[in-house]
Amino acid sequence: MNNFTRGTIESETTEDDDASTYLSIGDLMSGLLMFFVLLFITVIIQRDEPKRVVIGNVIGQMKSNNIDVKVNSETGDVSIRESILFSQGSAEIKPEGKEFLGRFIPIYSDVIFSKPEFEKEVSRVVIEGHTSSQGDYKTNLELSLQRSASVTKYIFDEMNFPTKTRFSQKILAAGRGEIEAEQRFNNPSDRKVLFRFQFRTPL
Repeated sequence: MNNFTRGTIESETTEDDDASTYLSIGDLMSGLLMFFVLLFITVIIQRDEPKRVVIGNVIGQMKSNNIDVKVNSETGDVSIRESILFSQGSAEIKPEGKEFLGRFIPIYSDVIFSKPEFEKEVSRVVIEGHTSSQGDYKTNLELSLQRSASVTKYIFDEMNFPTKTRFSQKILAAGRGEIEAEQRFNNPSDRKVLFRFQFRTPL
């Protein structure tokens, strides 16, 4: 075998070895990347688990107790139609609205305080008043705030249930007016009171 042939064979062998080395490093890096992706997904799932369980419990309790509300399965927002609580244009809770809150609030509160991790995860319960786009902005904003204040005051002053003290410490009243309403037309479903969780860590 002449020197040229020997040199060519040695060169090809070296290139094959280099290619194998690069391939091994590439496989290692791909494996490490996959490991960290799976680790990240696992951490996210574990972090969100208490929130998902709280929301699932709220949905389950509302259904099993035949309470007429709409629960957002992603955020846990509980929407109560205006017609259940108030007459149109009024911030005074109707008698049937008080009866409804008397059934809804204790069950809703019990979910939050049923486990220490739920109580810890839910930092606030925001009671939001909402209106449709009918009427002027200032009037709608004032009405929405008055309605959220009426619900909050009723819970504080007139209701009694086992977890009232702890629940009251988490309540925050807010008026949203027509901010989130359909602006192109008057949509009655926009007139509502919303119970919204604020979690310690975002969803």
